[in-house]
Amino acid sequence: MSFHVTAEDARIEVRDNRTILFARLRREDGEWNDASYELDQIIGNNDGHFQWGGQNFTETAEDIRFHPKEGAAEQPILRARLRDCNGEFHDRDVNLTEIVENVNGQFQASKSTCRPASTDVQTLK
Repeated sequence: MSFHVTAEDARIEVRDNRTILFARLRREDGEWNDASYELDQIIGNNDGHFQWGGQNFTETAEDIRFHPKEGAAEQPILRARLRDCNGEFHDRDVNLTEIVENVNGQFQASKSTCRPASTDVQTLK
């Protein structure tokens, strides 16, 4: 299940060139668990675009920010300016519901992150 429907107090922190997602996640028994997940393990930067199944996007990003409940559907959106191969930065975003799940109170990469390295995450409008 996507984590955002069973989470509270979701936020990100950038530490030591890593972006970490934090939240309290509901377990199957209804109790809450403090959880964290390093997003650089599952998100990369492919020439200025977020990439599923990649790694270390933070190394080539600036102005990283997180909106835990954006829009009418209250989706968790990660935004950043990502550097391309020419050194130029581009505003990009990714909906974390597509790549992060809550499994009994722990963050886990969803199976959709097991895509080929060339897959580009679509920019939201």
